[in-house]
Amino acid sequence: MKKAVLFVLTAALALSLTACGTQQSAGGDATDNTSSAAQAAAPDTITITTLNGSKEQVSLDVKYDPKRIAVLDMASLDILDSLGLGDRVVGSASTSLDYLQSYINEEVANLGTIKEADLEAVMACEPDVIFIGGRLATSYDALSEIAPVVYLATDTELGVVESVRKNATTIASLFGMESKVEQLMAGFDDRISALSTFAQGKTAIVGLVTSGSYNVLGNDGRCSIIGQEIGFENVGIDANLDTSTHGNEASFEFIVDKAPEYIFVMDRDAAIGTDGAKLAQEIMENELVKSTAAYQNGRIVYLAHPAVWYTAEGGITALDLMLQDLESELLHT
Repeated sequence: MKKAVLFVLTAALALSLTACGTQQSAGGDATDNTSSAAQAAAPDTITITTLNGSKEQVSLDVKYDPKRIAVLDMASLDILDSLGLGDRVVGSASTSLDYLQSYINEEVANLGTIKEADLEAVMACEPDVIFIGGRLATSYDALSEIAPVVYLATDTELGVVESVRKNATTIASLFGMESKVEQLMAGFDDRISALSTFAQGKTAIVGLVTSGSYNVLGNDGRCSIIGQEIGFENVGIDANLDTSTHGNEASFEFIVDKAPEYIFVMDRDAAIGTDGAKLAQEIMENELVKSTAAYQNGRIVYLAHPAVWYTAEGGITALDLMLQDLESELLHT
């Protein structure tokens, strides 16, 4: 009889312990049967489309669900942060962007800058994958010796919004999180539409201030969203000229002659923290520019987040801030 009672108690205790284990797993324990099945079904690697050092599209095999990520591109870091994957970032390039300052600390290795990678530091952090932007295309091969390099860029023909959506989906696919992208992108199309309605039939010159001069930009690179997607008629540049890097220097007489309804200004010196540089407003508001209708009607738009426009275009938070800069000056005045 005692043996029978003991057997029953032992069996009951075993069932109780088993139930506790199952309950813990339901809360997210890796031993849960469902999680184990999902892990078993997950691939070891995933093939994505990215760019190589020559900026050509290539297929790249990357470890699925990478745990150690090195980031040398602020747009990619922005997307990873928006997806809630920041705890996997083991190394990052330095940045002054406010919304990415949580990655500038002793726990995240400093990998150099978005223009010059510290290869030894990248190697030391033993990444599963490395993200870069266009400024590091020449380092693609060297970085590829360390880990697979994901190089994503904004396609001006596709447009900034669609490029962000496409690149975010590519990054999310490494973690099986594609379904979260549309949630993060919600509202951007409507905001572009509202700005497009405002811009219809209006002319503009778009440019950046650097080293005391104003360089006009086309629809093929920086700030292209203003003419390409929002739809201002960009009268500052011949469509066949390449302006994608730093624009083409223009005289202030040129601005007077073109007589745009709006003038958009991105302060490159402020974006990169040039010591001793004059503010864009000091340079732009000279006697010639003051004679224009754009100035007299209060239609010179100084982009409030120049570092975002110049160093981080292509990120989700960056896109939000860029649109805010335009909305606050065009729709909310």
